[in-house]
Amino acid sequence: MNSEFTLAIHSLTLLALQPDRMSTSDAIAESAGVHPVRIRKVLSLLKKHGFIKSKEGNGGGFIFALDLEKVNLWDLYKTTSEGTLQPKCPESNEQCIVGANMQRVLFAIFLGAEEHMGEYLKDYTIKEVIDLINQEQ
Repeated sequence: MNSEFTLAIHSLTLLALQPDRMSTSDAIAESAGVHPVRIRKVLSLLKKHGFIKSKEGNGGGFIFALDLEKVNLWDLYKTTSEGTLQPKCPESNEQCIVGANMQRVLFAIFLGAEEHMGEYLKDYTIKEVIDLINQEQ
């Protein structure tokens, strides 16, 4: 899993808490504690997949585009991180039974793990993330 996933959740949650106004990438980056360029990369991805809308120029920025209860964390994971759990195996000795099969076996195991994680993440929407944040206050 990569940081784009958590930055996407952070960005959408912040935007969802400000439904009536645009937020700049600088403001989102400040909230997340990362460089604005990193946030802009994530925001670009979120915009491309229809999670947010943007407006350029004075008074512009980003705004949440969907129903909070319809955006789940699995959707965001697939957008930002799908396949990142796949193991990175070095070139192995194909003459060895382990070396010849390890990549295929681990790929199947980790693909299964990602599917299980997906079922879990589907249960959490941006609305529920907001609710959990509000419980902490």
